[in-house]
Amino acid sequence: MDRDAYRNCCSLVKIPRPSYEQFCSSHFVDYIDKDLSYSKFFKKYLLPNHPCMFSRRFTEEWKCRKQWVSEEGKPNFQKLLQEFDETPVPVANCNAKEYNANPKQVMPFKEFIHYWKEYIKNGHSSPKGCLYLKDWHMARDYPVHNVYSTPVFFSSDWLNEYWDTLEVDDYRFVYMGPKGSWTPFHADVFRSYSWSANICGRKKWLLYPPGQEEFLRDTHGNLPYDVTSAELRDRSLFPRSEEACQPLEIIQEAGEIIFVPSGWHHQVYNLEDTISINHNWLNGCNVDIMWQFLQSELSSVQKEIDEWRNTMDSWHQHCQVIMKACSGINYAEFASFLKILAEHRMSVLNACSSGNSSDFPRHLSETLTTLGPYHAAFDLQRVAHIIECLLCNEDFKRLDHSTLTLQPETMLQQIRDTIQSTRGQHLLYQE
Repeated sequence: MDRDAYRNCCSLVKIPRPSYEQFCSSHFVDYIDKDLSYSKFFKKYLLPNHPCMFSRRFTEEWKCRKQWVSEEGKPNFQKLLQEFDETPVPVANCNAKEYNANPKQVMPFKEFIHYWKEYIKNGHSSPKGCLYLKDWHMARDYPVHNVYSTPVFFSSDWLNEYWDTLEVDDYRFVYMGPKGSWTPFHADVFRSYSWSANICGRKKWLLYPPGQEEFLRDTHGNLPYDVTSAELRDRSLFPRSEEACQPLEIIQEAGEIIFVPSGWHHQVYNLEDTISINHNWLNGCNVDIMWQFLQSELSSVQKEIDEWRNTMDSWHQHCQVIMKACSGINYAEFASFLKILAEHRMSVLNACSSGNSSDFPRHLSETLTTLGPYHAAFDLQRVAHIIECLLCNEDFKRLDHSTLTLQPETMLQQIRDTIQSTRGQHLLYQE
């Protein structure tokens, strides 16, 4: 991040997001084929939460685009089998519905490839249904493969930074699916951003700007499984569906990378045999959207078990437990998440100020150094803003703060002290 970008956003409390109306009347997104600075991407796409597509030139040096793809542009099954053979992988059945998703099973990679080859041979059909390898943590399973590199535009990634620090999980995935495989209507985990790169094949994306999904709810308040289904035209089932704008329809070619912003619900189809790499990620630009999502999730839990509110002394604690089980995170873990992110950035600023990087988190060194001290300062301000929101939140106040890894008032002061002590060194606030 450069100085001008920092100065333009350092005083933001509520990040302004322009209207998404342009996307309701147009079926075009910006196509980026030339060099673009991180600061321009930050200002033009991250802050306003707008989608875009990067051309294949941004992935042409990736090893997987050369090794996983045949000369004909198809999946190189032989090479893939050599690399992954017996590796257990998660596989969904696109022809089956389980709640609003597809049921999954785990099978050896070579078994899925055998199925895929037979599926192609049989004219893209199989009595087993249309199977789709998805949400495979390939980078975690094979950390030394290095078959791709995260573009700098997506490198301010708090979600994977946090889970890498804990060494228990990540949100980096490989998808492999035959022509006709698809993903039902959804928004990404914690309302994160996502980026998705086609290694080979083509996808069709149907994207709805934030807020449009509310028109697509049925009479029970549930979102549709398939937004192309004829039943959406049934006003007795989906009374407001006609008020929704038409989705933004995007065809993604081999090698291209799509940036999907926070809270954009979408449905995705593989138009050919396709391999893609997908990351979910969030940062200071959309952490407020994550916080809004968490409040909404807790509110939904509270409504579901409201009848027991007056019969349980620990009702609020139970709501947090249920929230964690349903959403993967609760307020206590969110506070821990903010603490770790803040500590890393305070280390960055202190290391830059003193010239001593011995206490710098090694696995973050390259990324955070590339993003620079202005970005670290921006991140700290965003963390401070969310901590201030936590302190005003009644449900957060009800937590047992003695059990939290984050002591909010103490962390706020540490953040302020760090920025104050390094501002002269980095000209963070000078005109």
